[in-house]
Amino acid sequence: MAQNTITETGGILRDARSRYRTAQREADGAHGAYESETRRSGGTPRAEVSVSRAEAPADVAELLGTEGPVVVRARRMFDGARLVQLADTWIPADVAEAAGIEQVDTGAGGIISRMREAGFDQGTEAVEDVDQRPATADQAAALGVEEGALLLTVTHVGATAEGRVVEVTRHTLAPGWTLRYAVPLD
Repeated sequence: MAQNTITETGGILRDARSRYRTAQREADGAHGAYESETRRSGGTPRAEVSVSRAEAPADVAELLGTEGPVVVRARRMFDGARLVQLADTWIPADVAEAAGIEQVDTGAGGIISRMREAGFDQGTEAVEDVDQRPATADQAAALGVEEGALLLTVTHVGATAEGRVVEVTRHTLAPGWTLRYAVPLD
């Protein structure tokens, strides 16, 4: 089954083909896809999470279709002691309130499962854009790279079947990641 795999050289293969399926995210009580995948590959997942309300960056606010403060979940995600990614999620305040996801621990399956339970099911697909972005001073210090170094970034946009965007997550990856996707060939 598709999952994150830690390679012999310490690199991480992020296999996006099934990572957001409920059974994957909630396996063995995992608090989301990263925790579940990292455990299955023999790693030791850990996250430092902070939750606040703030203005979203302009591009994220446009994707969310919101103005004003949103709920921000800022995570530092580790495999053991090694920081492997920074993940910032922006959620419309009404969605976060209805789903009860303003606390640090969101339970098995994480925020996607809580949103589904609150009537904000993300439907049958998610859109992810992968690009390179220059590391900010904070990102560079956290990930051990030079400020301005290009880092792989995955911007995940989760929307309901009706088209409402209920979360935007930007994963900023430490060096050493490989991303795998599959596309139909019909």
